Amino acid sequence: MPEKILRNTFTVPAPVQAAFEHLIRPENYIGLSPLVVAVEDVQEGSYVAVERFRLLGLKYDNRIRVSLQGTPGKAVWGEVESPGGVHMAYRFEFTADSEGTRIEDELQLRTPIGLTAFASGQARKVQLARATILAERLGRL
Repeated sequence: MPEKILRNTFTVPAPVQAAFEHLIRPENYIGLSPLVVAVEDVQEGSYVAVERFRLLGLKYDNRIRVSLQGTPGKAVWGEVESPGGVHMAYRFEFTADSEGTRIEDELQLRTPIGLTAFASGQARKVQLARATILAERLGRL
């Protein structure tokens, strides 16, 4: 399976603990990814994210199981298994800086041949949007 790593580093105007607390709660992922419209079946360490795709005027809700773990004040990480054989590991690492919290956002994708360009393109759009959305959310705290 082809593998691709996507990285983005950004700063949010909030303390490390606030960034950690926001990213460790499943319900906060609604809208944090522009594709995630709901969270279901929340359990200790996992949840189901509902991603909504629109194609040619039709909507498709993709339900994916997401694992969610973290070390307070240090990092949040997990894995996603999506239909079609797309697998993604993600990690957010936190470092305090003079402007708030520096977040290193890393996605590691493994996809079947033929899906790499589409999956990595979608993941990169979400990754970049997440930086902006998270900064706006945490700036209001």
